[in-house]
Amino acid sequence: MNQEKIGKFIAECRKNKKMTQSELAEKLGVSDKTIGNWENGRNMPDLSLFKPLCNELNISINDLLSGEKISKEKYQEKFEENIVNTIDYTNKQITNKNRNISTLLIIFGLLISVTALTMFVSESSWGSIYSVIGVLIALVGFSRLTKKHPYHIRLFMNFGFFIALLSILFTIDFLGVINIHQAPRFSTYKVSGENMVYYDTPFYDVIRCNIDKENETYKVIKNQKYDKENIQVYCE
Repeated sequence: MNQEKIGKFIAECRKNKKMTQSELAEKLGVSDKTIGNWENGRNMPDLSLFKPLCNELNISINDLLSGEKISKEKYQEKFEENIVNTIDYTNKQITNKNRNISTLLIIFGLLISVTALTMFVSESSWGSIYSVIGVLIALVGFSRLTKKHPYHIRLFMNFGFFIALLSILFTIDFLGVINIHQAPRFSTYKVSGENMVYYDTPFYDVIRCNIDKENETYKVIKNQKYDKENIQVYCE
């Protein structure tokens, strides 16, 4: 479907009917800019406007989709060709719309995750909750983009995307612990002692010693089994 050719044909037919863009726009219930976009080949009329537009220009839908007046001899041939082109065009429009929605979901999800990490203090569980929600929203968007792939490949891609985003979040969290000395956001368990807190995360443990003092420190150690009654030993 040649949008530029169709646009020029619309403009030609409109001028032959001695109508301005404003007059045609008023008859169809659209804006002057919409008519201009059609005639410049930027956009195609909505399917619902095909018949009203053709009635105003005194042409057939077959003529419109061909971008020219069709002779009786070629009418059937062009009709079949235009049906195929219209279906193909519609499918592409749907695909592009779905792609745009999916991209917006990914961007929105990532923004939620990043915003959650910056808005909430590290001690608040809301930061980790909202960041994971953001990851799930981004995953929905990514999943929409992979619909054309076979199920097993799609499953592998979605799982990889999910793990990649979680890895980024855990890495950011870890860098925050060692560089700016903040409590880990993704701790699964927290044990408090006298002037210290033991944070248990899935991949490492963090010991915060001398809380609220000038010599407050954060220590990162490998995951260990710990005695809740004797966690003070990690600050000695």
